[in-house]
Parts: sequence; structure tokens; C-alpha cells
Amino acid sequence: MTTHHEILEAALARITAGYVFPEKTAAIDAAIRRRLDEGAYQDLDLRELCDRVTDDLQRVCPDKHLRLLWVEEPQSMDQEPEDVARARFEQYARQSNYGIRRVEQLDDNIGYLDLRMIPPAGPGGPAIAAAMQLLAPTDALVIDLRQCRGGSPEGVQLWCSYFFADDRVHLNDIYERATDSTRQYWTLGHLPAPRYLDRPVTVLTSDVTFSGGEELAYNLKALGRATLIGGTTRGGAHPTDRIAVAPHVTVTVPAARSINPVTGTNWEGIGVEPDVPVAAGDALDVALEHLRTRIG
Repeated sequence: MTTHHEILEAALARITAGYVFPEKTAAIDAAIRRRLDEGAYQDLDLRELCDRVTDDLQRVCPDKHLRLLWVEEPQSMDQEPEDVARARFEQYARQSNYGIRRVEQLDDNIGYLDLRMIPPAGPGGPAIAAAMQLLAPTDALVIDLRQCRGGSPEGVQLWCSYFFADDRVHLNDIYERATDSTRQYWTLGHLPAPRYLDRPVTVLTSDVTFSGGEELAYNLKALGRATLIGGTTRGGAHPTDRIAVAPHVTVTVPAARSINPVTGTNWEGIGVEPDVPVAAGDALDVALEHLRTRIG
């Protein structure tokens, strides 16, 4: 059985080698080793260890993607090939209907789209196109991201593309430490369903909205294409690697960071702030009232 010390050694090695802010890794390493020497992790079971270490990581470096996670099913200790990880995520997206929980025409010809995750653009493209085809005749739109916990940057790029006229809108950049390179994300030129243009859009947010869901909200807000209504989001802006360090323990290491071309920054640690702050449970009613005044 892997000891707590061995788990933490492996996790710290991965953080030091891969964290997108290498200048912060020495402080992270020192803080966790100090807690280990103090006996803070003694007599904890693995689930408790993960929770305690995550709290300590967040204390020294408040990056919500930097975590030690308990995994119920035993996992292989061999590094998962990229194509296997991609296939597993695509299967999850397919089983989740590519994140699309509801597409509906509400009263006053207002469209409603409930998104729970952002799928990869390739396999998710037909489902996204089908949703946008159904929403095309509406006069205004609510995108509900209150339960959206993340997903693919390419999927965010695809969703955003439907709300702009062409391929000339710069959406986001992602800097990757491993390659020391920055990838730009622009709107796409060809889409298989009608674009949703010249009509008001509201986005609903909550403190559950995370990662890719936050990027979708942030992009549309920064570009002035949507009004955000609800609560401030969780604040996770860093694409993340998941690495097994024990059969039941995974360390998640942010290996890249988003840089919005409009704001020059991102939502890490602070979340995306709504334009109209209201309790998440009231956000839909407020959004519908807002849209009715725009189209009435």
C-alpha cells in the first residue's frame, strides 16, 4: 500500500514539474512538507488526506484547479495515453447528451438553453448545431450555465461562434507551460446551423458554474454579447492535467492559463461577476423580465 509520504512526494513532484506558475512551486512544496513534518496528515484515511492536502494547497496557492482528489474506483498508475483520455472524456460527453439538458421555446418566443457541460467540438458539434437550429426562430435567448461545471476549450469556441457574425472575433488565448506556447481561439468561419445574431442574450450563472462554463460566460460578457445574471462563479480558469499518484488518489495540476484578449486577464480565484447580481434561484425570472423589456 502506498504511504501518505509517498503519495505526497509523487504529487509534489508533479506540481513542481507541471504547474503553469513555476515560480510558485517552491512555496507550495515547502508548505506541504512543513504540514507533513507537523503531523497534520497522520492517522487520516485517504479521502481525509485528499481533503486536508487540498485545503492546504488552496491556502498557500488559491488555485481552485490545484487539488488532491479521492477516486472511488482503483485507477492504473501508468500514465494514460492522450488518445485514451480523450476517448474517455468523449464517452462522458456522449452519455451527458453533450451537456445539453434542455432546449425550449418559452413564452414571448424566448429561447432557453440549459447547459451542464461543454463537450469537445468534434463529437459535440452535431448536438450543438441541433440545439442552435431549434433556437434559431426565437427573438431572445437565455443560456443557463448555473449547473455547468466545465468542459473543452474547443467546445467553448464553437458555442461562442454562434453568437458572432464571422471568424474575426478573438475569443481567448491559452498559454501552456509544457510547450511555452500560446494558442489563440477565434470564432469559426463555417457553422452547420444558423448563427444567433442581432438578438439579446442573457447568461445565468451561479457559484457552481466552473471552468469551461465560466469561460463561455466570461467571453460573451467581455465582448458585450450577453448580459450575465445570477451569482459570481467559482473561479477556475486554468486547463488542468489529472495524474494518478496512488490507486485511489489523483493530483490535478493546472498546466495552462487563459488570457482574455479584451481584459488581458481571466477569472481565476475571483470568478466571473454577473452584470445583474441576484440569487441563482431567481436568475431565470429576472432574465426573462430583462429580455421582455428588450423585445417588447
